[in-house]
Amino acid sequence: MGFFSKLFKGPEIDMEKSSANAKKMRALFNQAVEDGDKYRLIFGYTEDVGRFNYGFVHGSKTKIGNLIVGWNEAGQTIVVVPTIPDLSGCGDPTYYRRSEILKAYRNTYPTDAFIIYPDKKGYIGINAYDWLEDEKLYVYVSQEEELAAFTDFFMNRFATK
Repeated sequence: MGFFSKLFKGPEIDMEKSSANAKKMRALFNQAVEDGDKYRLIFGYTEDVGRFNYGFVHGSKTKIGNLIVGWNEAGQTIVVVPTIPDLSGCGDPTYYRRSEILKAYRNTYPTDAFIIYPDKKGYIGINAYDWLEDEKLYVYVSQEEELAAFTDFFMNRFATK
C-alpha cells in the first residue's frame, strides 16, 4: 500500500465492538419502544440537547446528545431514543409520525443533518455518519448499510416536499 492510500484510509473499524454496540442499541431501543423490533436502527446525535438532555456527555462541556434512531417504513415513523455513549441506559422515546409533522428535510450545510419540525416551536436535527472515532462523545458503531437505507427512507418516504 502506498503512502497516500495509507494516509487517506480511515482507521480500521473494530467490527466486534461495533456489533456488540449494535446489539446494545437494539436492546435499549426495544426496552423503550413498544414493537421495537419493527424498526430499523441507526446511531445519530444532535446538538439540540435542550430537548434531549439525557444524552449529555457526562463531565464534558461539549453539548452533544446521543440518539438511537429507529424508523419504520410501513408506519412512516421515526422514533428517537436519547442515550449515552456507553449505552448503559436511555431516556424516553419521541415519535415523529409523517402524518403529524410540520416539515422534514435534509440540511446539507453547515452540517449534513436530517431536520424534523414536529411543530412551530422547535425542531430536531439528527446527524448520522457511518461511524465516529471519539468514543467519549459518540457510540462506536459501523452502520454504512443502515445509514444508506435510513437516508433513502427519509428522503423518499418521510421528507416533506
